[in-house]
Order: sequence, then C-alpha cells, then structure tokens
Amino acid sequence: MAEIFADSLYDALVDSLKVVPILFIAYLLVALLSHDHSHKLNSFLSKNKKTSVFYASFLGCVPQCGFSSVMADLYSRKHVSLGTLIAVFIATSDEAIPIMLTDTTRILDLLLLIAIKIVLAIVWGYVIDLIINLSTKKKHASISKEKVKTEDKHEHHEEHCHEHHENHIEHLHECGHIHTEECGHSCGDHCANNIFFDAVIHTFNIAVYIFIAAFALNLIISCIDMQVVSNFLNTNIYLQIILASLVGLIPNCASSVLLVELFFVNILSFPALVAGLTSGAGVGLIILWTKNRHKPLQNLGIMFLQYAIGVLSGFFLTIFYH
Repeated sequence: MAEIFADSLYDALVDSLKVVPILFIAYLLVALLSHDHSHKLNSFLSKNKKTSVFYASFLGCVPQCGFSSVMADLYSRKHVSLGTLIAVFIATSDEAIPIMLTDTTRILDLLLLIAIKIVLAIVWGYVIDLIINLSTKKKHASISKEKVKTEDKHEHHEEHCHEHHENHIEHLHECGHIHTEECGHSCGDHCANNIFFDAVIHTFNIAVYIFIAAFALNLIISCIDMQVVSNFLNTNIYLQIILASLVGLIPNCASSVLLVELFFVNILSFPALVAGLTSGAGVGLIILWTKNRHKPLQNLGIMFLQYAIGVLSGFFLTIFYH
C-alpha cells in the first residue's frame, strides 16, 4: 500500500508539473488578448459568440487541457458563453494527441479524430448558443408584455435602471480585477504591468487543484484490475460508448491515456474513443467546479450535457463503423 501511495503521489506531481507550461502560456495569451484594445479580440474573449465558438473549437485541440481550464475560468466570470465553453470542452483531447503521435500507424486516425472533434465542437457550440439566445428573447418578450399590463410599471423601470447602473459601476475586466467607483485601479498601466504576475498566480492555483485531483484519482485507478475493465469494455460497441463517455468525464489526463491505450490494443472502437474524448475536458471540469462553485446545479447540467454529447456523437459514428 505504501508503494501505491508513493507512486500515486509521484504520478500526481508529474501530471501537475507537465500541465504547468501550457497553462501558463494559455493564461498569458488570454491576459495579452484581454488587454488588446482591438474590438474583435475583446469581443472574442467576452461576448462575441459568432467568433468565440469557432476559435474555441480550434483552441481546444491544443494538447493537454490548458485552454479548457482557461475557458472554464472565463465562463465562471461570464466572459464567454455556454456554447463557447462546451465547444472547447468537446475539442479538448488532453494527452490523446501526443500519445497517438507516437504511433505512426495511427496518424490518419489522429487527423480524423481532430477533424471530427472540431466539427462537433463548432456545431454543438453554435446550437447551444442559438437555443439559449432564442429562449432568452422569448423570456424578455414575455417580461415586456407583463410589464405593460402591470400597474407598477414605473417601479420595474426604476429597478431596471438601478441594475443597469450597478452593472456600469462594477464590472469584470478580462484582467481579472473587479473595478468599482471606490477602487483605485483602472484598466490602464496597472493591469498591463501585472499580466505576467496574474498568469503565474492563475497557473499556480490551478496546478495545485490538478495535483490534489490527480493524487486522489491515481489511488483509485491503482486499485482497479485493468484486465477486468478491458474484458468488460469488449462486450459491445454501444456499451463501450456509454462507459467510455463516463471515463472521459474523469478530470485527469489518466482518462485520455486509458482511452487511447485501449484503442491501440483494439479493445476500444474508434466511435467509443471519440465519445470518451468528446465528453472529456481534462481538468477543465475541476476549474469549473472551483470557480463556479456557487452554482452546483449549473455545473451538474454542464457535465450531463457534456456526457450526452459524447454518447450521441459515439452512437452517430457507429453508422460508419460496424
């Protein structure tokens, strides 16, 4: 047991250290973009869903899970839409891409995997944002009609103006600071001078989360008989897809490594591999639960949606793989 504990501790440390460079680069990139005065770049990181979903689908393809973590953080601060978050989660493959690159016979499978995940990310991202926008418009239309009929129309108007005034006074910037009228900071040189420091702090905090989660998960995985798991997965393709999607939800690189290794030995089918890597978002889910901890039901809904997309995508691919 002591050996398992030591190995789990060592592997967790290695996992957390491996993700630090990509996390730092990703956070530094986001910090640089957020201080760019270009309307296009600012819109991409905050409110412009037309571009954020598209770019997120490609950013998620970067090996490891740095961008999924960054987007989870930005989503919790309402800087990106739900569709953008889901898009980067779908596109994320964590350690799968580097591992598949080590086998030259799997290059075509890798290219197909990346292409499929990008398409799925773009389609699902835009569909989700479209549904949310339509439901929001209907809700606003219903509220507007109700206001016309009520006798306290003036009171509602004052509340709306007060809320708008508060949003104008206190707002979140991409730099991560909350600025109010009483705050001495501005979005000028102070934020710009702290881009590097903010990226370091974000990276350190997330690396700690990764280490804790990886250590706990490594202990659990060490107690599982992999031969039993392999035999169970080999029963039928639909069961593979359902279970692979569950494995993908594990917020650790071990899940993507396991899925690829099972695919390499022909225990896991390609649709099941896609399903598992589609539902997986690396440690992005940990960051979501950490940064968005005050909305547990919303986080559960996102996890369920991610899992459902993985299963549906895998089932669809069975049309082409028998």
